[in-house]
Amino acid sequence: MSNMTQAAFAAALLDRAKPVPQGLRSASGSAPARRYGVYRNNVATGLARALAARFPITEKIVGEEFFTAMARDFVLGTPPTSPVLLHYGGDFPDFVAAFPPAAGLPYLADIVRLENAQVKAYHARDIAAVDPQALSRIAPERMSGLVFIFHPAATVLTSSHPIVTIWAMNSGAQALVPIENWRAENALVTRPELTVLTREIGAGSASFLLALMKGATLGEAYESAMDADPDFDLGRNLADLLRSGAVIDITAEPSLEA
Repeated sequence: MSNMTQAAFAAALLDRAKPVPQGLRSASGSAPARRYGVYRNNVATGLARALAARFPITEKIVGEEFFTAMARDFVLGTPPTSPVLLHYGGDFPDFVAAFPPAAGLPYLADIVRLENAQVKAYHARDIAAVDPQALSRIAPERMSGLVFIFHPAATVLTSSHPIVTIWAMNSGAQALVPIENWRAENALVTRPELTVLTREIGAGSASFLLALMKGATLGEAYESAMDADPDFDLGRNLADLLRSGAVIDITAEPSLEA
């Protein structure tokens, strides 16, 4: 197969508007165009199933048939750019948010984002978390200027829907029952050791962590948290954060002494 034919072969696999490449031959000499059509369909289906393996809770919520149709649409519009499929599907949450047939499930895209964060956490590199007692060695007058460096596995998600509850019910972590108190929930995803953990956090905690993740100082993040929740408890949230394994370093200017 010539380089030109190979390029056309690859380009037409996920673009049904493109014709079957010229110059194809089959081992038996029969119906190369039909065989190519079968192969093209198998590639799209295979990529859709790869997405199902990455987003199993999303598939459980909508059902295999709906998920496969949605995933195939994504695959045809956003084919892989690398032969390594480990990170394929990172754009799937935005696609789901704009997918018209999923409009009746407004929380679905946030569930996809949550699963995406869990996959990211699972594959993040191993880095030791900071000592939970690190803050006890810092002078009080320097606390407000501290900057926290987060583990690459850590993600904070905010949602106007009960995404942690929905995820927990469909993953088996909680019993599947009607959600009577439909409210906003925020999630912290971490991997302190070898297990990915997902837990709900309050609005103040989410604002606090998101500010810290963007490089805000501790003092600035505290102000952001208080805007979101006047009852925000800084001491408790700092203790929870350090115990979560989500922080790998704490810095300040000048640098902290060992």
